[in-house]
Amino acid sequence: MKPGIHPSYQRVIFFDTSSGFKFLSGSTKSSNEQMEWEDGNSYPVLRIDTSSASHPFFTGKLRNTEVGGRVDRFNQRFKAKQ
Repeated sequence: MKPGIHPSYQRVIFFDTSSGFKFLSGSTKSSNEQMEWEDGNSYPVLRIDTSSASHPFFTGKLRNTEVGGRVDRFNQRFKAKQ
């Protein structure tokens, strides 16, 4: 491998903003935000929207319970005006 062309691989905390769940893993992405982990060391934090703690497939719960599609919403909105 050529030196100097690969991104640096480091330990990063992934923080699920919807559930508050966080886990430590390795990544080539970095962040300016730091957070202290359970081992006492500070690591960069990457905020994510979905993890296994908040995804409906793993939790069995639906977060977005939208009833109907665009046509149903249109009909409901203009049905009252007629």
